[in-house]
Amino acid sequence: MSDERQRRHKRAMEKLKQHVDAKVAAASVERGLLLVFTGNGKGKTTAAWGTVARALGYGYGVGVVQFIKGEWECGERQRLADDPQLEVVVMATGFTWETQNRDTDRAACEATWAHAERMMTDPSRYLVVLDELTYMLKFGYLDVQRVMRALAHRPPEQTVIITGRNAHRELLEMADTITEMQETRHAFNQGLKARRGIDY
Repeated sequence: MSDERQRRHKRAMEKLKQHVDAKVAAASVERGLLLVFTGNGKGKTTAAWGTVARALGYGYGVGVVQFIKGEWECGERQRLADDPQLEVVVMATGFTWETQNRDTDRAACEATWAHAERMMTDPSRYLVVLDELTYMLKFGYLDVQRVMRALAHRPPEQTVIITGRNAHRELLEMADTITEMQETRHAFNQGLKARRGIDY
């Protein structure tokens, strides 16, 4: 690298460091967050489980409530299940297009949501994941105001992650961080089966 190029690089990095340092210094509030992972792309639940592993790594209490996916295999759940700091509740009816029974699905959702509400009143739960909750709101199985109240009244240090497509507008308005997964290409649409240990 030439001397002039090195000088330009150094000036650019100094400017970037000043910008980053200023943003870090300005972030003075510390509290639990509401994160929403939405969009049509793959990786929403995977990202949530990654955060679960991170929180457990620091010894924090974590609760995971999985809607929609039922008893479908989940490698992350199997790997982390023995951690005493983790509680996982799964809505066992499976995908709604498989049950094809609105009353059954709604009753299962209500029973599962009761666990979510309990976790969101427990200050020992540093992180709570509500996986695929967005579908429960979209299908009308849960009242959005009921969900918003539970989120608003959770312990101040508790972070909640909500995953799923078509996140409700009110969830997005409340969220501190929104990540939208965008699908550019998906193997399933090319006739490729989901792979154990990769997709689930």
